[in-house]
Amino acid sequence: MVIQGKAWLFGVWSWTAFAGFAVLAHPAVAALRVVASISPVHGLVATVMEGVAIPELIVQPGASPHAHNLRPSQARALSRADVVFWIGGELETSLAKPIAALTQGARVVALSDVPGSIRLPLRHGGLWEESFEDGDAEGHDHGSAHGGQQAGGDDLHLWLDPRNAIRIVGIIKDVLAAEDPENAAKYKTNGDRAESRLVALDSDIAARLAPIKDVPYVVFHDAYQYFEIRYGLNAVGSITVNPERRPGAKRLAAMRRKITSLDAKCVFSEPQFEPALARTIVDGTPAALAVLDPLGADLPSGPENYFHLLRGLAESLANCLVNGI
Repeated sequence: MVIQGKAWLFGVWSWTAFAGFAVLAHPAVAALRVVASISPVHGLVATVMEGVAIPELIVQPGASPHAHNLRPSQARALSRADVVFWIGGELETSLAKPIAALTQGARVVALSDVPGSIRLPLRHGGLWEESFEDGDAEGHDHGSAHGGQQAGGDDLHLWLDPRNAIRIVGIIKDVLAAEDPENAAKYKTNGDRAESRLVALDSDIAARLAPIKDVPYVVFHDAYQYFEIRYGLNAVGSITVNPERRPGAKRLAAMRRKITSLDAKCVFSEPQFEPALARTIVDGTPAALAVLDPLGADLPSGPENYFHLLRGLAESLANCLVNGI
């Protein structure tokens, strides 16, 4: 099921104070109150809602959905929502309890359940891990690296394949039309246009990255396989399985040797995590250091966010893998 029913929570929990408020916080309003969890989801929702209303964003750019502390204003936004779009509790673990407690009466849509979407299994331990034999326990802690996703499950960074974004847009426009029939025609027009733009975006990125498909590189953590597989890229390793925990000295030395032996052109850090770790790993190797951002930390929210996000990933890869910058 894509749509989760009304999310009633019984029992004692830290957010129940807000839950009581939520029952009273649904005055009749002209515009549908829509909340999205993370920037890429918010961008797709905003594209469909353009000209009707502006959705609210919970996890602000630059923050991690794996460990997000909800602000009072964000709790109020959830408590007042008519519709909530998120990837799901397996990825956005920090939002699972607040959404359950605060969205009483709202329609909650888990986009990880979109029918027909491309789903990839988690790579056990992340890239490289099968070949590490130094006993580093980090290689066995993959679940917490992906917001609690369990080994053997699916990788939920599925928005990084634009073909999934097309399916997500289809769900968004259908849900919004059902909840707000007066604006159904506008949602359909916007959604249809967004789907066409996503097809063009996919084609443009494929052409941009085709010349560098075979160039080896290393990412900060194994979050990009949807993008890599879609465009046939040659990611050869990830710095860490768990982005919240620093690798040990033995592992760092082993990674430097691998970066050199595999002739990795670039090592990509992420703005959500401490860049010093990536610099430490690159030191003493021929690889250049650059940044990839799967969430768009520096991008403005709004209808163009998702398009800028994927183009930014393509440009960051191309700039470093071709020019070393």
